[in-house]
Amino acid sequence: MTTEYSPPLAINFIWHPSDSKVVNPILDVVRMSFARDKSRPFSRGLNIPLFFFSSQNSGETPSDYPQQLAKSNIIFAFTSVNTVGKKEWQRYIEGLPQSSSVYIVPIAVDSYGYDHGGSLTGLNCIRTNDWPVENRDLHAMVALAHEIYRFGCKSLTLEDKGKKSSITIFLSHSKSGDTGKRHSEQIKKFIDNTNMNRFFDANEISPGYYFDQEIEKHIQDSTLIAIESDAYSSRYWCQREILIAKQLNCPVVVVNCLDDFEDRIFPAASNVPCVHVSSTVPIFERDVLRILSAAIIETIRYSNSMRCLEVYKLAGWIDEDCELAARPPEIRQVLNLKKDGKKKICYPEPPIYSIEADWHEELEIQAFTPLWSSSERDCLYNKRVGISISDVPGDGFTGHHIHADHLVQLAQDLARHLLARSAVLLYGGDLRPGGFTEFILDEARILKDRLGETAPHVENHLAWPLHITDSEITAWRARYHQVMETVEHEIPSDVAVDIDKDAFLLPNTTRNSYIWSRCLTEMRDKSISSSTARICAGGKLSGYKGKMPGVLEEIALALNTQKPIFLLGAFGGVVGEVCKLILTDDVPEMLTENWQISHNEGYSDLQELARSYGHGCEYMAITESIKKLSISELSSRCGLDENEYNRLMISPFVDECVYLILKGLKAK
Repeated sequence: MTTEYSPPLAINFIWHPSDSKVVNPILDVVRMSFARDKSRPFSRGLNIPLFFFSSQNSGETPSDYPQQLAKSNIIFAFTSVNTVGKKEWQRYIEGLPQSSSVYIVPIAVDSYGYDHGGSLTGLNCIRTNDWPVENRDLHAMVALAHEIYRFGCKSLTLEDKGKKSSITIFLSHSKSGDTGKRHSEQIKKFIDNTNMNRFFDANEISPGYYFDQEIEKHIQDSTLIAIESDAYSSRYWCQREILIAKQLNCPVVVVNCLDDFEDRIFPAASNVPCVHVSSTVPIFERDVLRILSAAIIETIRYSNSMRCLEVYKLAGWIDEDCELAARPPEIRQVLNLKKDGKKKICYPEPPIYSIEADWHEELEIQAFTPLWSSSERDCLYNKRVGISISDVPGDGFTGHHIHADHLVQLAQDLARHLLARSAVLLYGGDLRPGGFTEFILDEARILKDRLGETAPHVENHLAWPLHITDSEITAWRARYHQVMETVEHEIPSDVAVDIDKDAFLLPNTTRNSYIWSRCLTEMRDKSISSSTARICAGGKLSGYKGKMPGVLEEIALALNTQKPIFLLGAFGGVVGEVCKLILTDDVPEMLTENWQISHNEGYSDLQELARSYGHGCEYMAITESIKKLSISELSSRCGLDENEYNRLMISPFVDECVYLILKGLKAK
């Protein structure tokens, strides 16, 4: 029996817009550590759902409260003179939801921030004024990361002391030479001035207790930091401590501080994060903060990964007889599993390179991630999947609480998993730097190297005049020629009269905008006709080129041809409004012609001209046809049941959306 997917941890941030100058740098450093880095999509980082709540003006609060979407929901509430002194914000902050799965952590931006009542009554604050100006970013990272560990990774009761839930650091170091010992002493001294715990050396083992047993007990409840000085790897107890940590499945971080030379890196001290610091003593405080930050983040990643894998197993994504691991499998680990008769092991995304995994077959084990197994290499070989994903303009996180990079991650993950299964990917995008086309093609290039075989196939469909060749387009094609085929669509004959097809046409008049709209419709129609399924998320509601929002037109065309269409509504934009219409039967104002005219300069004139030729956008007809759709009809086309399709329309979780899309495509 499977259960509905719910992640183990979600983190929410709330702040007043007038505090953005203080808050944004904190959010940036935290987001870079706890959300996946879009510039390093194959990095083994955290992928914790993050949600943001603020507004665009000081008198307006977010339109809603954080939802209880996960097993543990942490709310970091930045409090200040603005949240206390403005009544609307005071009511909002003090009315934060309270339950056994919600943990509120106030962060006082100034001294006024201590004075909130309501849901914050009696709660101790993180005080940003306690952080020195120097290294403020890392002080913020360590402070917030430690609270995420306490409330997101530990099982707490109201009776527990705060110190009991603190992280424990085991400082593994060589006594030989100055570097390892003195670096450890500095880290110890810093920890002793925080509410973290630590184990430093043998002096902390009481007389009469067995040395090896005490070491093992302390490692079992700790995150091990290995201070890798020149002498470290050659010392018996240093090796033993690493092996114990690996055997007990503990988080490990290596600190590389070689002064000169290490004749052999201890193999067991690999497959873990590594921080480099200078061998010069004393080390800078920033390096101590970097080490502790890496240790706490790895501890959170380790715990959250295991809990995610357990949730995936409960949801039926992973077989019951599969062993779970927070790191890619290691030989010692696999040999021990084989002794127990286990031959399947699942580890977190992303999968390792095939050349690194070639020994798995030799030992007759199957190692895979929740969303990828080499057995699925060609399972979508005959599928041509169109992706309709574009950015959503921000509203200051008033009503839409997902960061723009979250949509990029979705596009990257979809591209990776579809191309890895030999699907052809169709995308009709522009060629601007940093656009979704670039992210998808970069993903394809990386995947080509990882698979080590035939290049993945991406078709980039371009309407006239977007494919008019210039130096930039030529360079673009040269850069991506191994993974991309450009499909150029010509100008429709009804608007081609007296047009120089070799010259770029600017959409700077109503007539020219109409020509653009016809070209875009032509491209979208042919692209969708040649596809077997469509995936839609996000989409601009204003500021577009064409007779209607581009993603809306692609949805309408796909529905008219009864193509399987996967609608991901939680990412906002056009698709969010379409999903609201399907789920409630209420037509969102943004999908009306009046709203479009009032939010797009010159749109009324464009519609008038387009209608005179029989090519206008009829919003009422589109919304009425969408209202008539049933989830049963949509789900059956996509190979999903009704509950699964409903989850697809409302889930903000990339991994769940990718899983459901892959399940549906494989079923068709």
